[in-house]
Parts: sequence; C-alpha cells; structure tokens
Amino acid sequence: MPGGKDSADAKMIALGVSVLRSYPTVKEILVCSGDGILIHLCNELQNQGLIVYWVRRQGQNLQIENRNTGKLTHYSLPMATEVPSFEQVVDKIQELIKSEQKSINARLNSLVAVATLFQERCDINIKDNPNQPTIEKTIPLVDKSFPESIQEREKEYSAKIPNEKTLDKFLLEIIQDIKIKSPKTKLSVSKLGTELRKITGESPNSIIKKLKLGSSFTKYLESSPTFTLKASGKEYEVIPLCD
Repeated sequence: MPGGKDSADAKMIALGVSVLRSYPTVKEILVCSGDGILIHLCNELQNQGLIVYWVRRQGQNLQIENRNTGKLTHYSLPMATEVPSFEQVVDKIQELIKSEQKSINARLNSLVAVATLFQERCDINIKDNPNQPTIEKTIPLVDKSFPESIQEREKEYSAKIPNEKTLDKFLLEIIQDIKIKSPKTKLSVSKLGTELRKITGESPNSIIKKLKLGSSFTKYLESSPTFTLKASGKEYEVIPLCD
C-alpha cells in the first residue's frame, strides 16, 4: 500500500541519517533504492562527510552512481560483469577490424599464389575470360615487403611491359631483390609469377601472350636465353644464367 511504502522510506531515511552514531568509523555507504525521495538521504549523508553510492536496478542491469563524483558504473546481473562504456566498445571493434584486415591480407596473398600456380599448371588465362572473376582488382599494387628499388620501378612497369628485353630486366631485378632479402630462398616459377603479378597487376601468362613470346610463362622461361629452370620437388627453380 502507498502508506506502507512511505513508512518504509521514512524508516530508511531515519536510520540512514543516524548511521554514524552506530558506526562512527564508516567512510562509504550504499543507498539501494530506485525511489527518488531517497535523494534527500544521499544529500544528508554527503553533508556528514560520507562517500555515497546510489544503487538502482534497471531491468537486468545495476546502475551505481558515486554521488560525490557523479561517476556512473553499470553492471550486468546475469553475467556479473561491468558493462563497458561506449568508448571501450568502439576500441574493441577497432581491434577486431584490424585483426580481420591482417587475416584477409594473409588469405589474399595465399589466394594469389594458388591462382598463379593453377594458371601455370592448366595454362588458363583468367583475364582473357570475361566470365571469370578478376582477382587482380583485390590485390594491392605495392608490396611493402619489397625493397625500395622494386617499388620505385612499379609505375614504370605496372601499366605495360613493352618488350622481351624489358620483361627480362624486370624479372632479374625481382630475383636480385628477393636474393638480397632472403639469400637462401629458392625462387620457383609460381613464386616469381606471383611477385610479377603483385607489382604489374597482370598475370604472367597474359604478359607473355601480349608480347607474343609463347603460350605460357613457364614455357617462356624454359626457352629464354636469360633463365634456366631446375627441377626442385614438384616445382621448378628459376635460375638466371648470368649468375
């Protein structure tokens, strides 16, 4: 009944304002009620020098307000944990996005390698088939793992490799830069083709066919006076004849 409720509030206020008489060493107190009338009790306790926390329940959440500082803290009752602030949620989302971007880039690099190997083995020109999805559009033209010498030449070669001499020169530069970075690395045909595609944005087979140098990248390297192929497991290692 309303009368009973008012009586309970009055008893709570009377007990609260005299709490220091019974507990003179108390420093902090929690007022647990959603009734606005108890704000007067909170004010009185603050006047007595206590740190007052006003605890209210909102559905499945607890709201705890430090009346002395105005700070609000929310807790989830089912999980018994603090509900993060909006800023904390945004920070967490940004961390997840960055993590997902790294994962996507790693998978894209793997996809490029697989696509290049598949194209070399099956002699399929993806770009010449309009019904095939174009992988090149999703691949960045600049690979930051490359030394600056390759990055500086990217604009020169990305639009078009005009002839066989330019192609051989560029392939030698790729091989040289990879050897500088990883001297013990054996450079396979598919790996060389992948690096060529990353920088030019065009499949190796497409470049070979446009220049009329053969039917595939592998066959071009086999017949080239600049390179030789050495069997290495299931792959072929590309070795410059000038070494």
